[in-house]
Amino acid sequence: MTDAAQLLERLVGFPTVSRDSNLDLIAFVEAWLDEHGVEHWRVDNDDGTKANLLARIGPEVEGGVVLSGHTDVVPVDGQPWSTDPFTLTDKGDGRLYGRGTCDMKAFIACALAEVPRWVELDLEKPIYLAFSYDEEVGCIGAPRMIERLLADHPRPAAVFVGEPTLMAPVVAHKGATNLRTTVTGRAAHSSQVNQGVSAIHVAARLVTFIEDVMAELRAEGRVDEAFNVVHSSLHVGKISGGTAINIMARECSFEWEIRHLPSDRFEDLIGRVEAHAERLQAEMRERAPEAGIHTERLNTTVPALADDNNAEVLALCRDLVGEAPAGAVAYATEAGQFQRAGLPTVICGPGSISQAHQPDEYLELAQLDAGAAFMRALGARLAREG
Repeated sequence: MTDAAQLLERLVGFPTVSRDSNLDLIAFVEAWLDEHGVEHWRVDNDDGTKANLLARIGPEVEGGVVLSGHTDVVPVDGQPWSTDPFTLTDKGDGRLYGRGTCDMKAFIACALAEVPRWVELDLEKPIYLAFSYDEEVGCIGAPRMIERLLADHPRPAAVFVGEPTLMAPVVAHKGATNLRTTVTGRAAHSSQVNQGVSAIHVAARLVTFIEDVMAELRAEGRVDEAFNVVHSSLHVGKISGGTAINIMARECSFEWEIRHLPSDRFEDLIGRVEAHAERLQAEMRERAPEAGIHTERLNTTVPALADDNNAEVLALCRDLVGEAPAGAVAYATEAGQFQRAGLPTVICGPGSISQAHQPDEYLELAQLDAGAAFMRALGARLAREG
């Protein structure tokens, strides 16, 4: 196997599902960096069970390039895998199978594989490695890593977030917020519907309104044709409530998300839903004063990535991968967080997002080679030009 494939094998072997620690993987990467004399710094979470990792190859000067990747992966529970998801498997079909192969340990492996060559170059600008935790559950780890990067190091000039894009530049993505809404009604015997308020019935009305908001956005022309889903999307993914078929439900809760276009504001979209919730709540309280509707955020809003202030980093990306049209994606990444911190950012990495989160997730070997070529070209570029 190539150097990148060997490192990918090791990285896939760490089952860094977001609900678990990533510290074993971080320690492995630290040992690899130590072996090659690379400075690195941990940025821990609050209880020390997970860590981001920052490293710098090259001089401590402004104008460097950040290579950002997340170390966590989504669960495999209930998925019909044909191989061990945490063992890299080569079936001889030109693909490498395993959880995280495309999302996104291949990018990390390609970067680590190039470290021995980068340290031998006379780099005029530094290369930063920025590996985060808990991206898959709301991009939780990256903000404190970005804060540390900007506080302790000279300001970089460009960021590449290595999510799977088939090595084509992506310059925009939607923002994302996860929410939970709890409806509290009044329980009563189901034969006496005039005595209670069904939390399930009210929740259902709110759920259908949430879907209706998308139709409103389309009708208002709030669309962006760069995205395959051209409007901001609102989606309810989980719902639970009630205790028995013959009891009017006192409580019903549902979990949902808003993925907003860069041109939309989360606050405007949640405002539409909350205004309707207030109308429903007023109706409920005419019969049950104790009734209510409460919505809470499950994560800090992941900011959208806008196609803005990125001409130089986009030109660098195309210099490294060849001419390619710049795209937009509906999924959220840490790229918006880097951009919000004032760092020009493009998403570009090996693999296809269509394989992410799937059973028998795989990476085409050709994509691993393309990722490795990107890293070699980056080193040559930074050694050649400042």
